[in-house]
Amino acid sequence: MRRATFSQVQRRQFLIAAGTFLAVPLVRAQAPAMPVIGYLSNGSPGTSSHIIAAFRRGLSEAGYVDGKNVVIEYRWADGREDQVPGYAADLVRRQVTAIVATGGSTTWVPAKAATATIPIVFTGGSDPVKLGLVASLGRPGANATGVTTNSVGLSAKRLQLLREMVPAATLIALLVHVTSDPYVNEAVKEIQATARAAGQKIQIVNVHSERDFDAAFAEIVKMRAGALVVGSAAFFMGRRARLVALAAKHAIPASYAFPEFVDAGGLMSYGVNLSEVSRQAGVYAGRILKGIKPADLPVLQPTVFELALNSKTAKALGIKIPQSLLVRADRVVE
Repeated sequence: MRRATFSQVQRRQFLIAAGTFLAVPLVRAQAPAMPVIGYLSNGSPGTSSHIIAAFRRGLSEAGYVDGKNVVIEYRWADGREDQVPGYAADLVRRQVTAIVATGGSTTWVPAKAATATIPIVFTGGSDPVKLGLVASLGRPGANATGVTTNSVGLSAKRLQLLREMVPAATLIALLVHVTSDPYVNEAVKEIQATARAAGQKIQIVNVHSERDFDAAFAEIVKMRAGALVVGSAAFFMGRRARLVALAAKHAIPASYAFPEFVDAGGLMSYGVNLSEVSRQAGVYAGRILKGIKPADLPVLQPTVFELALNSKTAKALGIKIPQSLLVRADRVVE
């Protein structure tokens, strides 16, 4: 049986083809890099899990799932404002696709200062127009947009509701975190003005850090305050369990800015639903990842505010919740 052999022409064609194949480098197909969201917060991860869950839910509504088609890099300042600019600069160096800045001007301003091109989605109580982040709420006109909870009258309403809960309180203390956030200072002025108009005595107690909490409550007890308004600073949100415990220890009826405090055992709160705000931020972040410019997304403002009451805490304090509050409450924790 005769073996099949290459002709000279066939041999030449084979060698040319083989040489061409070996000369071309092998190129592996690579999946495109996933977009990266830099999440900048002045809070702490341990007390923000529900906020992050809501943000991810909003992202998923826009078609993005963390670890599947988007990556989230977190930077937590835990109330240390001086750390935020460095975190913002680090996210810019890493060339993230977008930055989500939560908690007000203490994160918004550093994020905006770090980049004029990377899209920014912000959440918090500050006024983005006054801060220069956007030209207007309806037409942001730059690289930033988001959700602002800066609502006129919110702080005043909180004081009014507390006076309704504890009408016999001749002196009410106001616990304030010393911060650079102008929204906090505006809220303090708003409460002071409301107190003056109502003939209500109010005394401000300042804290710089959590180390000041014990001394602050000792001062509140010493001044014989009949009730307490805890300010709306994001710093307090991350320390709500400690604040609620101190209020219970000293038997002080206290009002807070967010329902999370009532869930932790606080007497009452009036304010926005932070989970819903975070969900909306997630939706906006997802839309930006799809190519929509922040300038084309109007700044959102919550229109619904929740009154939450804790009946168990009221009983422990010897307070009978007025029917006028019960009928208006959005939620009563038993």
